[in-house]
Amino acid sequence: MTSLQVFFEGRVQGVGFRWSVRHIAKGFDVKGWVRNLIDGRVEMQISGDDEEVRAFVDAIQQSELRSHIRKTEEHKLDAPVQANGFEIWHDG
Repeated sequence: MTSLQVFFEGRVQGVGFRWSVRHIAKGFDVKGWVRNLIDGRVEMQISGDDEEVRAFVDAIQQSELRSHIRKTEEHKLDAPVQANGFEIWHDG
């Protein structure tokens, strides 16, 4: 089991980024959430099998969203992410 916190920087707000990430998540066995931050970044937290988590993050970076992402920063989390499936959070 792997849990990650991922920050995406670039033109990642106002372009449907969170909705696209949620759509991509449907193809993977992961749980987590994605939300906009007030500093203009997007934060995602995910948990799942090591290979699923890595493949999901790679799929985001290879999708049509790649043109909006300038920088990605990942941090391992000590505890699994608490979520029902993959959600969009509207606070941040």
